[in-house]
Amino acid sequence: MKDRPVVVQELDNIDYQIIDMLQKNARISAKEISEKVFLSSTAVAARIDRLVQRGIIDGFTVKLSAKALGYAIRAFISLELEPKQKNEFYPYIKEVPNVVACHCVTGDFAMLLEVVFKDTTELDQFIGDLQRFGRTRTMICFSSQVEHREIYAQPEEEQE
Repeated sequence: MKDRPVVVQELDNIDYQIIDMLQKNARISAKEISEKVFLSSTAVAARIDRLVQRGIIDGFTVKLSAKALGYAIRAFISLELEPKQKNEFYPYIKEVPNVVACHCVTGDFAMLLEVVFKDTTELDQFIGDLQRFGRTRTMICFSSQVEHREIYAQPEEEQE
């Protein structure tokens, strides 16, 4: 067996089926899952609890439509950031509700932000504020063909 985290080695096919169903619909009931994996609802609930405790399931969320909520602009912003600025930047960026993701990356820029705004005027104001940390490069998204896809989780023997 390849070097894989111990926690992944301990998952069986039923765990992967449960993970797959929950990724597709986090509101699916233990009863519905139990009917598909041929276990009792109690056993399914116990497996889900174990997956949460082991950190494999990191939470249960609702997917909102930014467009339906009036956020017509989705953009990706690359930001040059000096390492010494991180202590000031991280608390700042965590407080900006329009930032839906912020990643530290390699390459010409240090940070990659995904943001949503109601219009380009709001986006422009944010970029102006953000530039106090460094140079930016912004790409406005016209459409998304794949957006926040589930993580591909399969037993090791099926991945090879």
